[in-house]
Amino acid sequence: MVTILIIEDNAPMLRGLKDNFEAQGYRVKTATDGERGLNEALRVKPDLIVLDLMLPKVNGYEICRLLRREKLEMPIIMLTAKSEEADLVLGLHIGADDYVTKPFRIKELLARAEAFLRRSRMNAPEMFRFGECEFDSAAHRLMRGGEEIKLSPKEYELLHYFLANAGRALSREQILNSVWGYDRMVTPRSIDRFVTSLRQKIEREPQHPEYIHTVREFGYKFLLP
Repeated sequence: MVTILIIEDNAPMLRGLKDNFEAQGYRVKTATDGERGLNEALRVKPDLIVLDLMLPKVNGYEICRLLRREKLEMPIIMLTAKSEEADLVLGLHIGADDYVTKPFRIKELLARAEAFLRRSRMNAPEMFRFGECEFDSAAHRLMRGGEEIKLSPKEYELLHYFLANAGRALSREQILNSVWGYDRMVTPRSIDRFVTSLRQKIEREPQHPEYIHTVREFGYKFLLP
């Protein structure tokens, strides 16, 4: 499961961020000051960090610098007040990937986080094995029973997204945003056709799927054995 670390000293904001990320199916870790946040980042090595710029004990700049010095490359999104916006050049130079200015829309932050996570997943070579299938993301290849199964580009991206988020209930909207992006001329129901095609290629009994399960009135969940 994807892990998000939120380092924020404002308790109401921290609680709101935690609730919203958890509602998207992420595992969330939190810290209320920079020292605890840095220690948690080094211990957990989360997939993404949401980092307030001005924190007690250790500020966001120093956290970025120390994490990059330790060769940790997870995406870091900084949260900053409008009055601090001019200082963000420093944060970006020492390792932050993006920033959001307070007050912000939570949907914007979630979308940016998902975009970074998607990029990280697609860039990380992975090998997945399930049943008779072997999926090699580096080679863009799906093998089943020793034979290569041809996938269209979008089938490949969809299967990779399912595998990278195995066990997580994914809404059709989440899947579209992650696989097709926001510039698209398709509807959430378009996913159903791709899922049907994938089931034909990976399931022993497509009408009784072992892997790609329908979550009624929501979306899908990929279950690894």
